[in-house]
Amino acid sequence: MASHRISVKLCQLSRTCSSKLLQSKCIPSQKRFARCMNSVIQDTKKSGPGGPDAVLTDALKPPASSVTDEDRPHFPGSRSSWTEKLEFVEPTLYDGVPVYRVLNREGGILDSTQDPNLSEETVLKMYHSMTLLNTMDRVLYDSQRQGRISFYMTNYGEEGTHIGSAAALDLKDLVFGQYREAGILMWREFPMEQFMNQCYGNSADWGKGRQMPVHYGSTEHHFVTISSPLATQMPQAVGAAYAYKRARNGQCVITYFGDGASSEGDAHAAFNFAATLDCPVIFFCRNNGYAISTPTSEQYRGDGIACRGPGYGMRAIRVDGNDVFAVYNVTKAAREMCLAEMRPVLIEAMTYRIGHHSTSDDSSAYRSVDEVRYWDKHDHPIGRLRKYMVKRGWWDDKKEQAWMKESKQMILTAFAQAEKLKKPPITESFKDVYAEMPPHIRRQMNEVKQHIAKYKDHYPIENFEEWKE
Repeated sequence: MASHRISVKLCQLSRTCSSKLLQSKCIPSQKRFARCMNSVIQDTKKSGPGGPDAVLTDALKPPASSVTDEDRPHFPGSRSSWTEKLEFVEPTLYDGVPVYRVLNREGGILDSTQDPNLSEETVLKMYHSMTLLNTMDRVLYDSQRQGRISFYMTNYGEEGTHIGSAAALDLKDLVFGQYREAGILMWREFPMEQFMNQCYGNSADWGKGRQMPVHYGSTEHHFVTISSPLATQMPQAVGAAYAYKRARNGQCVITYFGDGASSEGDAHAAFNFAATLDCPVIFFCRNNGYAISTPTSEQYRGDGIACRGPGYGMRAIRVDGNDVFAVYNVTKAAREMCLAEMRPVLIEAMTYRIGHHSTSDDSSAYRSVDEVRYWDKHDHPIGRLRKYMVKRGWWDDKKEQAWMKESKQMILTAFAQAEKLKKPPITESFKDVYAEMPPHIRRQMNEVKQHIAKYKDHYPIENFEEWKE
């Protein structure tokens, strides 16, 4: 048991030794880090009165210093000591932020202490949600290619980030999505009919046909309506989280964004406001390798997104986004921190966008088919979870075939119903901005009605419901 504790402590040491050294008056270096590690390894071989835990604790203590608080810099906004060495902080000084995982690619648990021990019912719901989302993507993508809807964005390869995080949240936690988070709504049992109605923009759409396809929203499901401009949702989420903090309602806010959105000014403003105002918000970055056609190698020079957290005064973690259990554990822990300590947390989920950015994109122009095929075949979140379920005896080929048939039929039924419905009346475009429609808006609406009545042969009015006052 003692040797096991030592190995665990040493693993922890390798991640924290650099930060401990920074607290001393010495400039951290690879040599000093190596000396510290070597000292600990030698000392743990001894059976001192304090035991291995005490030896490791003592090894992490910075060397004795005669520097007092009076001798330290007192510049506002920094935690520093003086130095007489002219040395710049190099971006390569520290290793990259490690990627947390639970499952290996064969669906096996790597460390039993990290197993979330989810019930069979919960794991099956995860799998059903991920595969249902995948099948819906195929149907609606093909629908757009056939000219039946105007636009679509698939979620291929990122299903684990959606479902793993959604399962760890409370259903009343407020979600600010970017545009590729349909899985969160899928987990929260957003009706399949509404997915279809929204993409068709028909008269049954809760958004009344006013949004582009995939711009979902639902007050009932605590999901703020998607807006296309990148990162605008991030400062909005911080404001909502600050309101939740003042209300003390026991809920947190989560906002999703991509690696491309992290380069927007709104991202900086959101990080800074959240940290300085101590807001209970989770920043969930889906780092899928590409911002449309821009690879991460051209998006940033540093170590991804997670490393930015400490710079803003936030806790941060990097997780394998293709491991649904790891995403679940990380999001659950982040939520607990947000609510217990009223502070923001940054999660960077490493994944891969297997599909095109959208139906307006052809990713073969900037990446190889072999690259996409590798991720689809060897590191797909759905395949990894399926292997885990098979190992547990919860899934087999017969169940797979039955579920795929059932889920596809469910989607096609909702699809057929949505396609038959007409578009909302054109007058709906003028409503729901004011509680009572002001005279100038009413005048504009009447002008449109008169125009269409006069030139009705030039408009497909048969595809729209009749307008109502």
